[in-house]
Amino acid sequence: MTGTQSNNLRTVPIFLAFLSMGFADVVSPLSALLKEDFMLSNTVSQLVTFMGLIMFGILSIPMGLLQGRKGKKYMLQMGLIIALFGLLIPTVFGFDSFNLLLVSVLFLGAGAAILQVAGNPIMRDVSPEGKYSRNLLFGQFIKAIGTLSGMLIPFAAVKWWGADWKILFPIFSIGMFVAILYLAFTRIDEKGRDEGQYPTFKSCLFLLKNRYVLSMVVGIFLYVGTEVSLFSKIPVYLKDIHSFDLKTWGLLGSAFIVLAVLIGRLSGSIILNWISPKQFFVISSIVSLVGILGLFIPQKGIAIAFIFLTGLGFANIFPLIFSITVDKMPERTNELSGLMITAIIGGAFVPLLFSGVADLTGNIIYGFFVPIVCFIYITLLAFRK
Repeated sequence: MTGTQSNNLRTVPIFLAFLSMGFADVVSPLSALLKEDFMLSNTVSQLVTFMGLIMFGILSIPMGLLQGRKGKKYMLQMGLIIALFGLLIPTVFGFDSFNLLLVSVLFLGAGAAILQVAGNPIMRDVSPEGKYSRNLLFGQFIKAIGTLSGMLIPFAAVKWWGADWKILFPIFSIGMFVAILYLAFTRIDEKGRDEGQYPTFKSCLFLLKNRYVLSMVVGIFLYVGTEVSLFSKIPVYLKDIHSFDLKTWGLLGSAFIVLAVLIGRLSGSIILNWISPKQFFVISSIVSLVGILGLFIPQKGIAIAFIFLTGLGFANIFPLIFSITVDKMPERTNELSGLMITAIIGGAFVPLLFSGVADLTGNIIYGFFVPIVCFIYITLLAFRK
């Protein structure tokens, strides 16, 4: 077996791990489905997303520190096993208890947080020389496919298979089990374990005293919160405002955003050959804001078009904020990475505010004022020098 063939085989379990990261994104549309099945309020149903994403805030920095001692492959296996355990809980014990499903989502979110911490750097260890960026971009593309499957499989289950969203759990469990087995029998020569400098709690918190860093971390917090809000509430929006059936066509609204994100990520890497990251950040922010505002237009066809436009705008916001910040302070990459991943916790808190506004006003459409305020901040951030 040649060195190139060996490297290619070693990337397979890592791509499977990225696919598993996408499986964990099922918590967003799942909140809408559980709202329907258990007759929950917007706020209570949003606890599903909260339980999944709160683990990013709790685990990101500690897992980064542990990774420095145990290694990236060890952490990747841990993330997959914890996420698999979360999927197996309702698969084995049933789907009749909302509290049990919350516990399931908690473990799924913990596994996803660990996968995020380990997945990006380990891709470099299995990539041929000069191919890390290509493989990492493709890994993010694979992750989006996993996310999309969490929205399309329930649609197919209801429409053609005589099943419902519960089929996701055994299907995703099989996928993660295959990834665990493949990774266990794959040798990975990890680079830079001894000389790598990992963030400490003290160094990360010290960076937040820098107003520039703080503003960009807040940008990540608000962006992820807005993204999760739309992924979880677009199905409810289509049901309540445009009379779509939630268990079939409603989920396709979230799938439409993810499809737009897939297209946006592929095209974004090409667009950046001609314009600067800052210019692209400005354009992406404006497109996202216009897309969200378009949801207030009451026509179905226009609403679908603006959902797609929002996804295109969203596609590259996170990597743009991340890369612009790291380029500003490359010597603090590890601390910045820890802070940025921790800021994903915004996906747990902003949707709760969205749901609270929707419940107080009695209309889901008013909840979208929360993402609008978030993206006004992000757009102003993009224009900042």
